[in-house]
Amino acid sequence: MDVRRTVLVACCLLLLPAEPLSAADRPILLCYGDSITAGLGLPDGQAYPEQLQKLLDERGYAYKVINQGTSGATTKDAVAGLPNVLRLHPAIVIVEFGGNDGLRGLPVDQTRSNLDQVLAGLEKAHVKILLAGITLPPDYGQDYIQSFDKIFRDLAAKHHIAVVPMLYKDLIHVPETIQSDGIHPTAKGSTIIASTLFPVLKPLLRKGP
Repeated sequence: MDVRRTVLVACCLLLLPAEPLSAADRPILLCYGDSITAGLGLPDGQAYPEQLQKLLDERGYAYKVINQGTSGATTKDAVAGLPNVLRLHPAIVIVEFGGNDGLRGLPVDQTRSNLDQVLAGLEKAHVKILLAGITLPPDYGQDYIQSFDKIFRDLAAKHHIAVVPMLYKDLIHVPETIQSDGIHPTAKGSTIIASTLFPVLKPLLRKGP
């Protein structure tokens, strides 16, 4: 009788739904970038990483999204900050840098080299990567802009990683998605950015333990 009871209890335990992962146990999805990631000009909780957290939660993906954005950061800063990122042991990193390099007119080769180092460091740590690109205003000249835009596609191909070549592609012609500075997204724009990233991010995600 005791053996039967033990087997019955064990079977019942197997049928119980798994406990949801606590925030501390969830794998980390880290958004590593500049002011677009940081949410410059927005109230707390309205940048795209926070919008992405809501989107993932709604779809049953148990990740903890960490916003590691720094306003004004360049790709040189991205290289310098990489050890701090790796200490968090993220499962996935969205890399969003380059805009400040371009706005300052820095050499394209320098931007490419810095981003290459960041991606190589993440790869070495076996981190899944989504590279998010951005373009520049037309007054920077067609040649420079084309060379700049090419960085993201070229590096994604080199490292065989997911890429969204233009982060703003789905909000460019949507009203009230860019702040008055003409550069940074509004809360509405950040929500659209999260939706733009999700289909490319989805193959990197997993559900359950």
